[in-house]
Amino acid sequence: MPSDTPLDDATLAVYGRIFQAARDGATNELTPLFEHGLSPNLRNDKGDTLLMLASYHGHAALVAALLAHGADPQLANDKGQTPLAGATFKGYGAVVLALLDGGAQVDGCGPDGRTALTYAAMFNRMEILELLLARGADPEARDASGANALAAAQLMGAPETARRLSELS
Repeated sequence: MPSDTPLDDATLAVYGRIFQAARDGATNELTPLFEHGLSPNLRNDKGDTLLMLASYHGHAALVAALLAHGADPQLANDKGQTPLAGATFKGYGAVVLALLDGGAQVDGCGPDGRTALTYAAMFNRMEILELLLARGADPEARDASGANALAAAQLMGAPETARRLSELS
């Protein structure tokens, strides 16, 4: 939301409905708003973009529409989470695919250095792990603590992803 202009209650209510529509996956409701100039990179008070909310709640069609209207797939929220990491954490393979097809960097990360591959490894998300590897994810990428995806999988007790990643070492 614009930070330099005070917003009245009615305007805040409109923004609230827009962000809720993103959580709900209301593609048909939101698309005309983008076509009339609503920024697809609008952020809420937590730094979540519409794309982050749509990704985190599993709405692949809305993710594709947002990307088609110029949403930036690399914009992280105030916690440093990217839409790709959020979708991976939640296990939404169709959203991960839409984000990658829409330009999300396969090894993009927030300040903690954790990539989507790390999240796939940590939470034993084999299908997403394979997709990310096929799209060029680096299994040796290290997070801020120096751990790679294999170490994260082992730490979290994720046997299938740990086994798969150990095959790549």
